[in-house]
Amino acid sequence: MSTILIVEDEPALRSTIAYQLRREGHQVVIAGDGEQALAAARSARPDLVVLDLMLPKIDGLEVCRRLRHESTVPILILTARSDEVDKVVGLEVGADDYMTKPFSMRELMARVKAMLRRLAMVRQASVAEDTEEVIVAGDLQIDVSRRRVRRGRHELHLKPKEFDLLAFLARHPGRVFTRGHLLERVWGYDYIGDPRTVDVHVRWLRQKIEPDSSDARLLETVRGIGYRFGGAGS
Repeated sequence: MSTILIVEDEPALRSTIAYQLRREGHQVVIAGDGEQALAAARSARPDLVVLDLMLPKIDGLEVCRRLRHESTVPILILTARSDEVDKVVGLEVGADDYMTKPFSMRELMARVKAMLRRLAMVRQASVAEDTEEVIVAGDLQIDVSRRRVRRGRHELHLKPKEFDLLAFLARHPGRVFTRGHLLERVWGYDYIGDPRTVDVHVRWLRQKIEPDSSDARLLETVRGIGYRFGGAGS
């Protein structure tokens, strides 16, 4: 059983989502505004957050931003706005996926199931990994077990999915991965979100790990195919 926090200010929609999740066997915690959402997340420590953007008191983007600073909990954003900029902003503040209203309850349940399955895979992998695994590429050090990255003496602060993507690529230096393959391996085999998510995360990573993000030497683009970890920054 997973604990899922629903943050939605429309009572009818909130009740419908809660009912469907309980039918799937999940424990549900609900919040109707941003302040309640932060308090519930801190007390209930949910496995997943379903978060509406248009909230009273504290808007959904700010809630997402604060949660991401405190936790690696997967966040699925619900938004009535279809503008691409809003979607990208949601990803930039730490959301893992988004859905635009109106949506089918069947699709929402599929997204939730996919994100929880990915969470279980990550947890299993973290137990199986070598507790002392450190990947070194020039002055970049990726401490997989502690989920920490350093360039020289400076620690780099990566978002959870940024770290997962970097660690995966760095474990396979020189190998080219398509966006679809990266979505499967990093976001989950049944991920059904926007493939541009990969490009967004690569751009963020370059800004943090490359000495010159406009001249990528570590995260290389292979035109027409995808990305690879080059390790040429040594």
